[in-house]
Amino acid sequence: MKKEETKAFRDNWIRFVYNLQDEICTALEAEDGGAQFKTDNWERAKGRGGGGVSRIMENGAVFEKAGVNVSVVYGRLTDKMKKVLNIGLSSGEGSWFACGISLVLHTQNPFVPAVHANWRYFELHDEAGNVIDRWFGGGADLTPYYLFEEDVVHFHTMFKDAIDPFGTELYPLYKKQCDEYFSNTHRDNEMRGLGGVFYDHLKVSNEEEATRLFAFQEANGNAFLKAYLPIVQRRKNMPHTTENKTWQEIRRGRYVEFNLLHDRGTIFGIKTKGRTESILMSLPPTVKFVYDYHPEPGSEEDKLLQACKHPKEWV
Repeated sequence: MKKEETKAFRDNWIRFVYNLQDEICTALEAEDGGAQFKTDNWERAKGRGGGGVSRIMENGAVFEKAGVNVSVVYGRLTDKMKKVLNIGLSSGEGSWFACGISLVLHTQNPFVPAVHANWRYFELHDEAGNVIDRWFGGGADLTPYYLFEEDVVHFHTMFKDAIDPFGTELYPLYKKQCDEYFSNTHRDNEMRGLGGVFYDHLKVSNEEEATRLFAFQEANGNAFLKAYLPIVQRRKNMPHTTENKTWQEIRRGRYVEFNLLHDRGTIFGIKTKGRTESILMSLPPTVKFVYDYHPEPGSEEDKLLQACKHPKEWV
């Protein structure tokens, strides 16, 4: 691909993620009905290229903390970067570019699930600036605190519907990958939530594939509000107790454990000296770590825990 064609493709992707950020933030503000997003435009520190826009909403009626971030960053391929990406280019060779949108929503009501999603694009270049590799990755996953099966079925169905036109074999694969990835392996593979879809390194091998994968990412990004907002609308006004809130905060502890110990995006951002505030916006505002806590067998809390321990097919 010629450099000017690569730039046009890259610019189209950047335009898409910024438009998606605007659309999602507008919808979330309307759903919350009170709080608004604060916009934080940032640039990487001197010597590292690019920047982004972090949009954060806190202490809303529905969303206790919501972050919707876009980053457009680039730089030299250092030895540390190559190790993180698991690539074998020789020392000092080439550069990289990455652009994506990432969101995490933590809710006030413990009957409304938390949710995470991201869609990203990555390029590697040789010394002359020619693209030598490029790929897409992303996904979305739901983290309930209480099990409402119809909510989980709806979330999975919306992403299955978005993915099926690109191959009916893809949703089962990406659903399985999501179950395996968002798992606290240090807790006997207990999932942090009830899954969704996850895919990584979808390689762009030619221009036809570039067009197809761009459309695939668009379909997934555009499915997010349809997948999540109906669940929020069903659950946000349900009455809840102090005990329900305590369980929410205990489960948030599992969320924190996964993000700090296992999440590739968090590890990548920290190891490549990314912007700490934007990376750690994924963490919930309040959390409890209770020693050796086990919910009462057969309780509503235990039903959620058993679902996290034993993944199932939702659609």
